[in-house]
Amino acid sequence: MLLLLFVEPKNTTIKSPVPDFLTLLKNKQTSTLALWLPALKQKSSSIINEPDITAKSVIVFDIETNKVIYSKNPKEKLPMASLTKIMTAIIALENKKVDDRYIVHSTDIVGESSMGIKPGEIFSLEELLYGLILYSGNDASETIASNNPKGRINFIEMMNNKAKALGLEDTNFTNPSGLNGDGPQHTTAYDLLVMTKYALQNPEFKKIVATPEHVVSATATHGVYELFNETNLLTTYPGIKGVKTGYTEEAGWCLVSYLEYKGNKLIGVVLNSEKRREEMKELLDYSLLTLGIDPPPHE
Repeated sequence: MLLLLFVEPKNTTIKSPVPDFLTLLKNKQTSTLALWLPALKQKSSSIINEPDITAKSVIVFDIETNKVIYSKNPKEKLPMASLTKIMTAIIALENKKVDDRYIVHSTDIVGESSMGIKPGEIFSLEELLYGLILYSGNDASETIASNNPKGRINFIEMMNNKAKALGLEDTNFTNPSGLNGDGPQHTTAYDLLVMTKYALQNPEFKKIVATPEHVVSATATHGVYELFNETNLLTTYPGIKGVKTGYTEEAGWCLVSYLEYKGNKLIGVVLNSEKRREEMKELLDYSLLTLGIDPPPHE
């Protein structure tokens, strides 16, 4: 007689070896972080057609499952333009209080994309961060860096040290704004994903990037500034919670988006795209469908 013995399989759930980002001590580069990215088994392309993307580098990541849903050349080094400001915000928030005061110097007024601040004006860090993120103010980024107690160069060194601590092997910063001209400044879609995932752990960063418009009220030390952002899908794709746009002639059209929709949390990165907003929408639609979720109606 043949006896069949049924043995219950052991739990084979794979757990990420990466500690929660929040376990890092503030301002302490105590460990190297790496984003654990197992492959995702996608549905058949006969059911869901992959989007036709012009961007040179792309990645879409599902935070809840810790899996990549879509990628295209995710490790290709490319210029990042104003996506640089994600790291600028990280360094500022981890080393200063939001009500700390910053004075604007004449050397801080650089580049075409600006908040419009004037030399001699004094702002809080929070006010400058709204200008940095919503208006992509190069003047705001330079003011934040130049007011670093050890100077602008040290601020950039802190940006690169943080990149190393996060395991961003293909990222290098040469200024806090993302403008060309200060040397090789580059990153990858993969590194920007890790950077953004980390930044979103900061409540102040998460609040600011999710704000479509903000008024910096006039005070005794500065004028009134009306800030808005219409390019990061906040008002055109339900569930989008920021994060940042970027453009230079060298970098092309770039976009990082964070989506919270029906229990899913997605981060999408698009570098050097001919139509970043349209392609990000296509990628988010595709990603949601891959997860078995109908995308929201959108423009």
